[in-house]
Amino acid sequence: MLDHVTIGVTDVERSKAFYDEALRALGISRLYAEGTAFAGYGIRPKAFFWIGVRDASQTGAHIAFTANDRATVDRFYADAIKAGGRDNGPPGIRPHYHANYYGAFVLDPDGHNIEAVCHAPQETKGT
Repeated sequence: MLDHVTIGVTDVERSKAFYDEALRALGISRLYAEGTAFAGYGIRPKAFFWIGVRDASQTGAHIAFTANDRATVDRFYADAIKAGGRDNGPPGIRPHYHANYYGAFVLDPDGHNIEAVCHAPQETKGT
């Protein structure tokens, strides 16, 4: 089981602006920051996602955050794009993972692949 993850970013201020907006729909907020060196995000009291300054971008990371429902995945995607993220796969079913895998993928300012995913079946009206 993971306790936390840290990714390297080239500009912490730019990345804080992106993640402050992109993670809001998931209920995740910035809990800690040390100037332009690092920042920690999570749900009080625990930060589990950290960004830290690096001289060069270290791309290739793929981090998936759990969403409670598909509407939250949609909001994550819209917020992340609005915050300057680049589309890497719009919200939708990914049946090659499993029948209810609903995810959206956005590249952050350093090219990290950030995802929100819901594994629950589609909610139906009136149930």
